Amino acid sequence: MEFKRLVDGDRVELSSYIKEYMADEHRPKIKLYVGCDSQNKGDNTIYATTVVLHIGNTGCHVLYKRETFPRIFDFWSRLWGEVERSVEVAVYLKDNGIVVDNIDLDLNEDPKKRSNKLVQAATGYVESLGIKARIKPELLPAISAADNIVK
Repeated sequence: MEFKRLVDGDRVELSSYIKEYMADEHRPKIKLYVGCDSQNKGDNTIYATTVVLHIGNTGCHVLYKRETFPRIFDFWSRLWGEVERSVEVAVYLKDNGIVVDNIDLDLNEDPKKRSNKLVQAATGYVESLGIKARIKPELLPAISAADNIVK
């Protein structure tokens, strides 16, 4: 699975890059977060899927994949596409021996927010895979990174 490094845009093979990055003995324990955000722009829907390597107290290293599709008009279908992309990456990483701590979902626990209607289905799906699902209002590093990339 090909992603890019945010720092310089270089393409990397995701699992081998992460394994090598995490094997560096000079880095403290790294937590891994996966997430996705999307935005409609003109005739297109843009998805940004991110893998954030949180490095102790020193910051984050971000890997991402940006995809453009014909505009998805249905709000729920677009949001579910975010969930599917995040799960696809997390499962790929798990299948390659990489522990995924969390999937950050761009959904809100506040019942007044439209995305709340997908919370139960999405968190159930993610947690059935043995991965913690995190939603707003928690601080979600993978969603923050994806939001910046998708714009």
